[in-house]
Amino acid sequence: MTAQSTGTRHRRLTRAAWAARTGGTAEAPPVRIVHLGVGAFARAHQAWYTARVDDAGEWGIAAFTGRNPEAARLLSPQGGLYTVLERGADGDAAEVVASIVEVVDGADVDRLCALLATPATAIVTITVTESGYRLRADGLPDLADPVLSEDVALLRMAVHRDAAPETPALRSALARLVLGLAARRAARAGGIAIVPCDNMPDNGDFVRSGVLALAADVDAGLADWIRSEVSFVSTTVDRITPRTTAEDVAVAAELSGWDDAAPVVTEPFRDWVLCGRFPGGRPPWERAGARFVDDIEPFERRKLWLLNGAHSLLAYEGLRRGYRTVAEAIADGGLRDRVQLLWAEAARHLPEDLDVPAYTAALLTRFENSRIAHHLSQISGEAVTKLRVRFVPVARLEREAGRSAEAAAEAFGAWIALVLRGHDLVDAHGESVHEAASTADPVGALVALVDAGLAGDASFLDRVRAASA
Repeated sequence: MTAQSTGTRHRRLTRAAWAARTGGTAEAPPVRIVHLGVGAFARAHQAWYTARVDDAGEWGIAAFTGRNPEAARLLSPQGGLYTVLERGADGDAAEVVASIVEVVDGADVDRLCALLATPATAIVTITVTESGYRLRADGLPDLADPVLSEDVALLRMAVHRDAAPETPALRSALARLVLGLAARRAARAGGIAIVPCDNMPDNGDFVRSGVLALAADVDAGLADWIRSEVSFVSTTVDRITPRTTAEDVAVAAELSGWDDAAPVVTEPFRDWVLCGRFPGGRPPWERAGARFVDDIEPFERRKLWLLNGAHSLLAYEGLRRGYRTVAEAIADGGLRDRVQLLWAEAARHLPEDLDVPAYTAALLTRFENSRIAHHLSQISGEAVTKLRVRFVPVARLEREAGRSAEAAAEAFGAWIALVLRGHDLVDAHGESVHEAASTADPVGALVALVDAGLAGDASFLDRVRAASA
């Protein structure tokens, strides 16, 4: 249901009540998609796309939480239903999304294995953030990560067990996925598509490398089966989803007529580009605007360098200047100029047929939407990983061309200034960041933590030092 206003008395959101009001059926679609890492973005994006195109009720989603099981506690009593509050510059609209039919604590690996062992399950989508994959920059498992290292040992025992003891308490997303794929292989359930939807270059191949390495470490036969039967689909995704506030909950209830414990706030804009095979079938997501392409790299670069890069630059420099949101930061003329410089540098290395001017004009409109409170503190997390993919490639290309890479240097400098001033930035590399910041040359050490090559570029490093002062 979509609405601009309603006088309906608020009722608790359940499948039975929703079906009665809309004249639909209370029966949930069968599970054919498993999602790892359910959060606001996944519900505003992949689940929203699926709901928009699943007219026949064939593509239910079983969503597993990540590190925090709170989403399962909130959504399970609602049968997985929730409200998407679409917040445009001129007003709000509310829509109940019914594609998620089961919300499970991610620690319930037994349920994950059972679903992946079912032939009807055709797709696994993933949103666990870049750091949640626990992979090195080369796509191999980061065995220095204590969680992943412990999970690998547990995986070995689980895959080779003769009896059927309790399923190990795996904590990492990819280890859980590998165990689920082992269950699918054992059940002879056929091929499946793995669809990572996090902001990483060539994320399908990146995750494929990690999954195959983990599988080979525990069972060479499992790795061979994955190579043969499992498709890894690369994607780019885009839809801003700020944190939901108590006021948002009230607005969603007023517009929809439902008391919803877990609505999602998002912008009208959305984008999804996919590249890869779906051996078990897929929903017709293109009917909701998704694009299926043969080469995803240009789309990845456009999004990472223009949208995500601008977000990170605004976050680091905006927090440094005392701003709270993207809209506040982009209203600063100086910051706007820096974003435009960043875009000019990146555009030199993007194909002309991507129409960068139109894309960046749309970005400015989105950034200026002050009704979407996209908090800089939310964007600023995981800076080491984000700097590597959002700024380093363009900086290298600019330096190779004999240019200054000024915008990237300013982004590095703003991040380093926050670190050295003790700003609380969430980062999986936090310990390494702290160690680098404590050295005799913190600027050089922090740049080296992100990219050793740029740290060895004296001219670039001088620009970073000036920007961090």
